[in-house]
Amino acid sequence: MKKLGVMAFAALVLGGLAGCAGNTIVPSYATSNPNIQVGGDKPIDVAPTIENAGSFCLQVTELWHEDGRTPDGQRLYAKDTQRKVVPCEP
Repeated sequence: MKKLGVMAFAALVLGGLAGCAGNTIVPSYATSNPNIQVGGDKPIDVAPTIENAGSFCLQVTELWHEDGRTPDGQRLYAKDTQRKVVPCEP
């Protein structure tokens, strides 16, 4: 009788392990935020642009930096946006 209990316990443990192994969670890093990128190479920084804001202009600079890693080790990149008031060119 004791042997039957040990075998039932072993079967339960093996069944649980098999069930967990078959349901591996694959992470999904889909985002609609254009200021974040997961994985791959660091995005290229673009040249600063000038935006006319009516009575003044803004120089807009966008720079990417690595901002850590995901739980599975992929690099996480984030974009910084800097704005500076500049004279408007005629």
